[in-house]
Formats: sequence, C-alpha cells, structure tokens
Amino acid sequence: MKTIHNSGTRKEAVARATLLPGNGIVRVNSRLLSSLPENLYRSKIEEPLVLAGDIAKNVNIEVHVAGGGMNSQAEAARLAIAKSMAQYDKKLKEVYLDYDRALLVADVRRKETHKPNCHGKARAMRQKSYR
Repeated sequence: MKTIHNSGTRKEAVARATLLPGNGIVRVNSRLLSSLPENLYRSKIEEPLVLAGDIAKNVNIEVHVAGGGMNSQAEAARLAIAKSMAQYDKKLKEVYLDYDRALLVADVRRKETHKPNCHGKARAMRQKSYR
C-alpha cells in the first residue's frame, strides 16, 4: 500500500493527514490522539475512526493542523482523516456520506465582513427613531 496524503479545511484552519500502513496509531500535531484532553474536540476527530471500525486498526495516521480556533482545527482534522480513510477503503465513502456529508465535503462558509455604518456586528444597522 502507498502512503496517502489528504488535507481538510475549515475557516482558517488547515489540516494535512498522512495515512501509512501500521497498527492504529493516530497522532495530531505529534501528540497521540488518546493524550488529547477528553472533550468535544477529541470526539469530533475520532468520529471517522469509530465509523471505520477494524479498518482503522490497520493504518497509522499523522495529522498536522495549523490556523483557526480549536473547533475549526478539530473539524479540519476530522475532514482530512475521513478523506484519507475513504481513499484507503472505497466502501467507507458510502458509510461516511450516510452518517454525515461534512466528513467528506468541506464547509466553505466564512465569517461575514462588517459593513459601513454598522455597529458591532456584520448585520447590525443603526437604530432608527421616528419622532
């Protein structure tokens, strides 16, 4: 089996995943996935591995994530891992699409820019007074 490289993005975060034959070791930024704090972000990254089942135990995955916030980094890593696993085993593509399309297709939404004469937020307009 060849090495598989894939990337995933979410907002400003970019994750690059490398999938190699191995025994199920997953590292995110050179840290074992199991050593990451137990929270929502770790469970997001684990989703494609749980859905893959025994197939995930035959490969080692290295993920490097940069940019964005913690949630965006977790979603970018999740996308990169899922794309690599789907390329490794073609049957997983249908499993991922049935579960959640966002596992294989990037979410391209970005933060809306501020408009002139707006106060505080992108869509907040000046208050009108009719007196």
